[in-house]
Amino acid sequence: MSKIERHGGGMMRDRKAKAEPRARSKIASITTVAERAGVSIATVSRIVNGIAKKASPETVAKVQRAIAELGYRPVSVGRALRLRESRIVAVLAANLSNPTMAAIAASAESALRQAGYVMVLCDTHDRADLQDEYLLEMRALLVRGIVMLAAVSSPGLDDFVQAKEPILFVNRRGPGSRTSFVGVDNKQAGSEVAAHLLKLGVTQTAVIHGSLGSSATAERLAGFLEAMASEGHRLAPHHVRTAEVSDHLMIGLNATRSLLEFGSPPHGLFCLSDLIAYGAHKALQEAGLSSPEEVRVIGFDDNPLNNWLAPWLTSVKVPYREYGTAILEGLETIWSGAPPRHVLLRHHLIVRMAGANPE
Repeated sequence: MSKIERHGGGMMRDRKAKAEPRARSKIASITTVAERAGVSIATVSRIVNGIAKKASPETVAKVQRAIAELGYRPVSVGRALRLRESRIVAVLAANLSNPTMAAIAASAESALRQAGYVMVLCDTHDRADLQDEYLLEMRALLVRGIVMLAAVSSPGLDDFVQAKEPILFVNRRGPGSRTSFVGVDNKQAGSEVAAHLLKLGVTQTAVIHGSLGSSATAERLAGFLEAMASEGHRLAPHHVRTAEVSDHLMIGLNATRSLLEFGSPPHGLFCLSDLIAYGAHKALQEAGLSSPEEVRVIGFDDNPLNNWLAPWLTSVKVPYREYGTAILEGLETIWSGAPPRHVLLRHHLIVRMAGANPE
């Protein structure tokens, strides 16, 4: 009997030991903070909401110490409902499999976190219907602002812009002229790519692009074609190609295969994203063409993987690390009620396997 009792007692002690960590890990409430600090719930509420005029410095210090010890996180739903705002900023990205887009999102998260905001990240997969679904969800969450990282045209987006929701457009411009934007001068960059190829004596060129519904794509293409034409080198229609797929890798692969089947390969190939350039490079390898010796391939973005995986690729570098600060400043401009701003970050051409950087 005594053996059973000892065993039973041990089990009870084990249960208590297991229960204690669970009790300690319980989420702290405003009530437990008030009890720890020895003040009323109302006092804690005023202090965490920045209304501490009636509390002494000693009381404020006790409450803040209790908050730190308990790991208390104030629930901001009530404040958000009252003020129609929260600490949450949503970033809706078109394609997080693109390393540059992921890098821009990471830069935004860092800047927003340091400013006291929490970022929610969603991948719209370049789909208008999914983008609109996320927009409605973000409105329901009363987010402080929405960052459209490469938006696509959609009815819901038009409605949000007309309703003057706090939206900042990044990389691709928003509908109409009354929207704020952060990006690079895509048209100028396209023109600089043309100038670089012409300086190398490359006049027989082609372009592989994604959807022209993207303002970034349309501007890059226009800048390149206009610069080439201004020097007397107009591209034939079959030298400007895309493919009926959404994935940029497959666009590069399929469009370049089609280009090579049409006739002799170009001496220069401008791909309007690095992912398109990767696909084009594979197609060139399949055809026995060694890039860049036979075909100079130029991409756009100069994503962080290029130095590791694509030492052959010359590319227009997008300063993704600078986007976070610019995005935060753009949102603060919108929240202040100031007129929309267009901020153009500095791009430059990174030349690989073809001489020194022209900077």
